[in-house]
Amino acid sequence: MEPRPDLRPPGLNADEKTTLLTFLDYLREAVLAKAVGVPEPAVRTAGVPSGTSLLQLLKHLTAVELNWFVWAYTGADRECWDDEGAVSAHDTASDLADAYRKAIAQANEVALACTDLDRPGARSLRETPPPSMRWVLVHMIEETARHAGHADILREQIDGSIGR
Repeated sequence: MEPRPDLRPPGLNADEKTTLLTFLDYLREAVLAKAVGVPEPAVRTAGVPSGTSLLQLLKHLTAVELNWFVWAYTGADRECWDDEGAVSAHDTASDLADAYRKAIAQANEVALACTDLDRPGARSLRETPPPSMRWVLVHMIEETARHAGHADILREQIDGSIGR
């Protein structure tokens, strides 16, 4: 597989919500690009003692997206998704990437429907009042960027691929 070129952050001058979502989507795609095309068993092999693998990052970020946007912000009537769930022997890179893309679509739908970034959501995942959509978007940028960095390192350990 040909290595993906090093993609620079998006260059745009737009309103706040568009800018936040564009940067978040850029980071989401960076994580997906690091996991796609990695053969078994490398894609599920932990690269660090904590057990983090590329598949585990996809599974974690899928749950985090759904928890913050769907469960917390919209107040969906269901239990939280397990963001510490183990990767099963049946999980594949393709299936987990598809689940992440689906969670991203749901999250973006929630964010795009929000007409006031200052409006708090229905509840919080923390012991705090429900955060605003602005906070959720900034938090998800931070969360996804941190894990994109982890994915960068894991992928470099697997096959030497570098870049965003």
